[in-house]
Amino acid sequence: MEQTVNVFAGQPSKTNAQYRRDLGKRKGQITFEEEYVGWRNNDVELTDAQLLQNIRKMQVEANIPQSKLLVRQDGLGACSLDIEMETGTGKTYVYIKTMFEMNKRYGWSKFIVVVPSIAIREGVMKSFKMLEEHFMEQYGKKARYFIYDSSNLTQIDGFSSDASINVMIINTQAFARDFKEDGKNKVSLIMYTKRDDFQSRRPITASTRWMPMMPIARSW
Repeated sequence: MEQTVNVFAGQPSKTNAQYRRDLGKRKGQITFEEEYVGWRNNDVELTDAQLLQNIRKMQVEANIPQSKLLVRQDGLGACSLDIEMETGTGKTYVYIKTMFEMNKRYGWSKFIVVVPSIAIREGVMKSFKMLEEHFMEQYGKKARYFIYDSSNLTQIDGFSSDASINVMIINTQAFARDFKEDGKNKVSLIMYTKRDDFQSRRPITASTRWMPMMPIARSW
């Protein structure tokens, strides 16, 4: 955990940045200005050279080969970090604590946990519930966490409008198999299509707009 957090050593500690949220089409509803306020993670202000230097320092301490280049997943984000742990050694605890530490040191508060199956997703959710009071004692705050559900997209609005620590738990199938058929029997991906039940917005846009730097935990 400490190594992951120290990768961003030198990053200024700031509160979340505000932005104007897209509320979509709201027929007959009165919308107040404060409803448009969203909170996002601040950008990583470290240069590529600084990030790589921090990573190499952590690799030396862990006695593993040093990276020659700064790697990004699909060219996105500040960097791509892969931390491997054996089954049963406390991966879930480590990345939840990492979220709280990143929030404490750098002010980041938006996180996504991606899991490979529904069973693991439920296990992660259970861990968040079990550890809630434990981290409350350590950090004096609780994280708001939820499982992504395409039938309850309003949770994404709460995710973007809340300034506290927020965690979306989602399984990989939601990106690849979250489908419904329309009247012509064509298949559309819910995550990437404008939804009438979501004020004609795309869930992927509403859920990632606030994350120019996206810390993600993979629970494999």
